[in-house]
Amino acid sequence: MASHRRPKQPSRMRVTVLTATAAAAVALTAQTGAQAAPAKPKIDEVKSKVDKLHHEAEEAIEQYNQAEERRGKLQQEVGNLQDKVARGQQELNTLRDQIGSVASAQYRSGGIDPALQLFLSADPDTYLDKASAIDQLSAQQADVLTSIQSKQRSLAQQRAEATTKLADLEDVRKALGAKKKSYQSKLADAKKLLNTLTAAERAKVEQEERAKEQRASRDAGERIDLGNEAAASGFGAAALSAAATRIGMPYDPGAEGPGSFDCSGLTQWAYGKAGVDLTRTTYTQQNDGVKIGRSQLRPGDLVFFNSLSHVGLYAGNNTILHAPKPGAYVRYESMNYMGTFQFGVRIGG
Repeated sequence: MASHRRPKQPSRMRVTVLTATAAAAVALTAQTGAQAAPAKPKIDEVKSKVDKLHHEAEEAIEQYNQAEERRGKLQQEVGNLQDKVARGQQELNTLRDQIGSVASAQYRSGGIDPALQLFLSADPDTYLDKASAIDQLSAQQADVLTSIQSKQRSLAQQRAEATTKLADLEDVRKALGAKKKSYQSKLADAKKLLNTLTAAERAKVEQEERAKEQRASRDAGERIDLGNEAAASGFGAAALSAAATRIGMPYDPGAEGPGSFDCSGLTQWAYGKAGVDLTRTTYTQQNDGVKIGRSQLRPGDLVFFNSLSHVGLYAGNNTILHAPKPGAYVRYESMNYMGTFQFGVRIGG
């Protein structure tokens, strides 16, 4: 007779383990889903990252300006050398014509001096290196040939120098392309970040930026309160006054005015209006005057921030007048929002 056994029920312990395992699997799945879809960055985080990218772009822009300045100088030097080579070649041709005239006269009078004949048929540099050959010539012939030798060596040196500078110029042009690509990439990344915000969030950022510009425009119509601070010098006062006429002009990488500026372009332009020639970039403007500390600042002084990537004009009351960043306009701004202060530079005072 067959026996009938009831199926064995799972133990309470086994049910508990299975339930816990299932719960863990659900939790793991939820966690994996959360990792796949990270939380959307907040508006303040985006603004902070965008500001950082703008600072990095500005640093690349100043490096671009520095390379551009170097390119301009090299082009001028190369042009000057090429002009010297051209003039030197003309002088050399004239000297050689003189030797040819001497040879023609000697031929008509009965023959050419053997030493002169050797010179005309051989490489002049090689021939003239033999002092004994010059001794065989007349004083007049020797003077002309010595002049030719000197001119040829000078031309060779100038050509070699021009070749070196042309190579340097090509390197600078490549560096210019790299720096331009770098700052354009930073600006593009900043734009992409801003595009991650909602329409309402972007509108808020734009509204805050417009509010800054409106405050700057209002200040432009009124005399900014400098308190008891007098300008550092007549040059500083004139530069600050000139820069104030540019309030509202857009920031533009590499621009030197009068309708748009980058930061060092504005300071160079303003001091130019004051009758002082500043160099072009933040890296060189720091050496155009005497370095001073923050407590010594007076209106008209240059103020440098963020590893020399930014410069503005101190306007008094902890405020600067500057071309801030891409997408912004020339304006007054509190130094509290400028990042790391490096030092001031006093021009002509």
